[in-house]
Amino acid sequence: MYLLLKNFSRLPLRLIQNLARLAGSLLYLSNSSARRVTEINLASAYPELSESEHADLTQRSLKSQCMTYAESIKTWGSAPEFALEQIKVVHGENIFLDALKNPNGTLAVVPHFGTWELLNVWVNQHTSPVIMYKPSKNEDIDRFMLEARQRLNATLVPTDETGVRALFKHLKQGGFAAILPDHVPKESGGIYSPFFGQNALSSTLLSKLAAKTQCSVVGLSCLRREDLSGFEVHVQTLSAEINAKDLQLSVDTLNKEMERMINVAPEQYLWGYKRFRKVENAGSIYN
Repeated sequence: MYLLLKNFSRLPLRLIQNLARLAGSLLYLSNSSARRVTEINLASAYPELSESEHADLTQRSLKSQCMTYAESIKTWGSAPEFALEQIKVVHGENIFLDALKNPNGTLAVVPHFGTWELLNVWVNQHTSPVIMYKPSKNEDIDRFMLEARQRLNATLVPTDETGVRALFKHLKQGGFAAILPDHVPKESGGIYSPFFGQNALSSTLLSKLAAKTQCSVVGLSCLRREDLSGFEVHVQTLSAEINAKDLQLSVDTLNKEMERMINVAPEQYLWGYKRFRKVENAGSIYN
């Protein structure tokens, strides 16, 4: 598997993207589980769309999800300089640089949206981030990812209490950390909050860190151009209510801000993930 990933990453990016689009088309035509989950999520998130619009968005989403995974492999297997060459425009760079000046540190909200692995390389030009990392169950994939990430300035910490303490310490020292807060947390690490039409169990980690440290909080995403001519980084100012001591207000605001980010290019979000496995008083919408 390790050698397969290495060799795949040596292919030209455009070829990799076209192969991934083909895979996305096959997932749609074969009525795969990825298609089913994507359709359910999109129906919940965008009930106002017509049947044909839902079908079109589902197809584009499946292609994009496959491209995101393939682009990640290409990024991991390439030199950092290659990744930087793919980023053609940075929107709001001054927002990011100003946020880094906060002595209380900076947190980036990075949903599973666009090609987030490219962001690691871009961020490392400006700062040395601390990032939570959950090892892959496949040892070869884990080795391949770790080799790539350890070439950068990032410090990888586990997704447990040890990692949380490391994040908190780094922020208190004025450092930078990125969190992907749109996963389904354990009950002990979440509260229910509206997200794309569902009152879903939502992570409280970023909100708690923001409230304790009063750090800067910015939105970060890296979006693929429609013509595949490269990528564009978007830095967004987010509502100050994410730093609120009221945990419910903070998480509600965070979810709304992630919705706003994702609505810029909804087809590039990871709709194949079962985000609504735990919905208040409803269990899972996938049953």
